[in-house]
Amino acid sequence: MDEEEFMRGRVYGADHEDPGPRAGRDYAQLVGGPLDGLLLDLGGDGPARDSGRGVALATELGRYGPGGSALYVPRPGDARRFDWRGDLP
Repeated sequence: MDEEEFMRGRVYGADHEDPGPRAGRDYAQLVGGPLDGLLLDLGGDGPARDSGRGVALATELGRYGPGGSALYVPRPGDARRFDWRGDLP
């Protein structure tokens, strides 16, 4: 995915009125699982502030439905991709 394609994606947790990425921010693409294809904001106070570890992201789309989360971890050697590892209650 080139930079132009990357900047057209939807950002996890973004406002539905303005779901796109913002210039000057760092994002990773979520790969697999219920949030596949969304972008994860790696900066600020968001859930992936420490991008060296996995992150559990709230979603109603996973195995556990409302109240559940999907676990994503950084792909070794590619900090711009977080791979799905499963769903959590």
